[in-house]
Amino acid sequence: MTQQEKLEIIIKALDSKRGEEIQAIQIGDLTILGDYFVIANGTSSTHTRTLADEVEYQMSQKGIEPTHREGRGNGSSWIVLDYSDIIVHVFHKDAREFYQLERLWADGEPVDISAWIKPNGPEA
Repeated sequence: MTQQEKLEIIIKALDSKRGEEIQAIQIGDLTILGDYFVIANGTSSTHTRTLADEVEYQMSQKGIEPTHREGRGNGSSWIVLDYSDIIVHVFHKDAREFYQLERLWADGEPVDISAWIKPNGPEA
């Protein structure tokens, strides 16, 4: 499976559960951590957990499991799913504003994900 196919699955999974401000950033030229960061936020710790669970479920349906997970405890404000080449960051809205990963990785190249997100959210 290509990276683009993986990105599409991840983005669509986040969008299907109403993930907010979904972004993908190509970081492969900047670090050895991975090739892409996908960043999204939820409105509560429950929503954040639901978003991460949906990404894991959709990826596992394609036979892909994360190599590492962080932040799955109750009340977690930041969940990380590491798929080696794609690292998914799911934040509670307040934590995302605090850590500002997009600003830290501003030298990365934004990825156009508009084809994978339904206009006005998943119901449109």
